[in-house]
Amino acid sequence: MERNDPRARTDAYGSRINRSHSNMLANAMPWASIMVASILPVFPIATALPVVPPLGLLMLLGWRLVRPGLLPVWAGLPLGLIDDLFSGQPFGFAMFVWSLIMLAIEVVEMRLPWRAFWQDWFTAGLLIVGYLFAGWLLSGAQPTIHSLVALVPQLVLTILLFPIAARFVAMLDRFRLTRWRAL
Repeated sequence: MERNDPRARTDAYGSRINRSHSNMLANAMPWASIMVASILPVFPIATALPVVPPLGLLMLLGWRLVRPGLLPVWAGLPLGLIDDLFSGQPFGFAMFVWSLIMLAIEVVEMRLPWRAFWQDWFTAGLLIVGYLFAGWLLSGAQPTIHSLVALVPQLVLTILLFPIAARFVAMLDRFRLTRWRAL
């Protein structure tokens, strides 16, 4: 490269000139990360108790609460379809419940003029409890007190993992909006 070539600049500001973010990456990152997270719980381990948290739901909540307005309200339907294919729940369960979750978050955001992280965590916790409880009732198994007690570790782990998922979403959001050099 020549010395006057703009791609050869390495100063603090010149290396960022004439760059813009990738529109494809900016639009596809939330959708792809939720789909990958929905597929991931299939791989770890098989256990007798439900321990693996619903990672797709955590990513959906993370994207919706960390970056409000980025996902449309109807996004719960197609993303829930992907989760239904891999979760083992009855088909249509995630499509229905994720759509209700997106609507519930929209209502909460319309009612409260301010937001803080504790509010997002509390909202996510309530929605996670509702999701796992509905999944327990509609799974086809006999709902007993023993199966409800067996659900508690997954419930606690999922609620405690929400801040990590939100932090990961924030990291993906920064990566999504990085500036890329045109080739």
